[in-house]
Amino acid sequence: MGGIFGTITGRPCACDLFYGTDYNSHLGTKRAGLATFHREKGFFRSIHSIENTYFRTRFEAELPKFIGNSGIGVISDTDAQPLLVNSHLGRFAIVTVGRINNAEPLSRRLLEEGMHLTEFSSGKINPTELVSLLVIKGKTFVEGVENVFRNIRGSCTMLILTEDGIIAARDAWGRTPLVIGKRDDGWAVTSETTSFMNLGFEVHSYLGPGEIVLLKEDGGVQLRKPNPHNQICSFLWVYYGFPTSSYEGKNVEQVRYNCGKEMGLTDDVEVDFASGIPDSGIGMALGYAAGHGIPYMRPISKYTPTWPRSFMPSNQEQRDLVAKMKLIPNTAILKGRKVLFCDDSIVRGTQLRDTAHALHELGAKEVHMRIACPPLVYACPFVNFSASKNEMELISRRVIAEREGENCSEEALKEYSTTGSTRYNELVSDISEHLNLDSLKFSTMETLVKSIGLPKCDICTHCFDGSSFHSLEEENK
Repeated sequence: MGGIFGTITGRPCACDLFYGTDYNSHLGTKRAGLATFHREKGFFRSIHSIENTYFRTRFEAELPKFIGNSGIGVISDTDAQPLLVNSHLGRFAIVTVGRINNAEPLSRRLLEEGMHLTEFSSGKINPTELVSLLVIKGKTFVEGVENVFRNIRGSCTMLILTEDGIIAARDAWGRTPLVIGKRDDGWAVTSETTSFMNLGFEVHSYLGPGEIVLLKEDGGVQLRKPNPHNQICSFLWVYYGFPTSSYEGKNVEQVRYNCGKEMGLTDDVEVDFASGIPDSGIGMALGYAAGHGIPYMRPISKYTPTWPRSFMPSNQEQRDLVAKMKLIPNTAILKGRKVLFCDDSIVRGTQLRDTAHALHELGAKEVHMRIACPPLVYACPFVNFSASKNEMELISRRVIAEREGENCSEEALKEYSTTGSTRYNELVSDISEHLNLDSLKFSTMETLVKSIGLPKCDICTHCFDGSSFHSLEEENK
């Protein structure tokens, strides 16, 4: 997915930028970059791979080079950024978070118009470079960002570090978050409010969909009003978000707790205790234990000294090994017990199947699973929320294909994604059997929406029910 951070204050920004960007590290694993601006010495930028190490170890030695009072940073799961651009709008650095589904036709069009694009070694286009070219087609930065909004299909949230300040622009449909923070000596902007706490910033405002602001040391100026409709990704609360972060004023940990408690209140299963699959299942499990009136215990612990990262390698075999190595069961608590685990979601199901098998082998009498969201039936076309390349990597779709064939009708898919329908019940039963579970329940759409606390029309639930506020046909015009 990716996360971004920027700051402009009345003092050198290197430390704030370094730590603020680092607090987005749970959002990506491939590339990271920082850029600063100094009135006399101009821009300085550095980009590093973080696939085999951590953000801090890559950038700590370079901190003295990042001079100036303003800067932007990015943790990316896609491309190398920030990019430095010299154009008729002036010099600027740019970072982006999002997904561009029509990158190839856009690239061809820009090339036909006489513009130039570099390529990755794989032959693919750098999406942030594509965005920067769309920006400089505008007569102003606002026109340029609006040009991005009009032309891309998918999502794009960005920070632009200029000689006059930082331009912050949230995706036109608000699919990814962007939050402004204020401190006595200046401002910050980030994907994750977690970045603010220890740096002394307080949440000032949540940018609306399509909103553009200019941040300077002495204040912020709105350059474009927000669009009327929001479609923030609901999966941010389910999985991506760090527990202390908030989106649209709704705290991640509180949402997870609410979801678990709601499920615990209505569940009729008899178990000895509830537990969360570390880390994103813990908040839900605490809520479930409270709602169901049972203890919370930890029969699985995450070994953080050498396995702290929340994302996985791109190779499936290596992913499976890493997933197994960093979660260590506690047989003293498991043996002879009926245990209920809470987790954020089931994507491929490989890791959960192996975990359930191991728990039974280690002496658990029963293993039950409760999931914070509905089954993932549709691939996400809007943000890069998982490494899945196509819908058939989702365990839900594989089970549906076993029952219906790969060319399942849209009508049947709708029934499979409707809680309580015959096909839905059969889907959940088959997944439970595939994963060697004694019982499996998913959160309902109503419970998820209620737990988040926003109107359903303001959050995107496409991966669960195939819906969004507007149709995919409109998105692909």
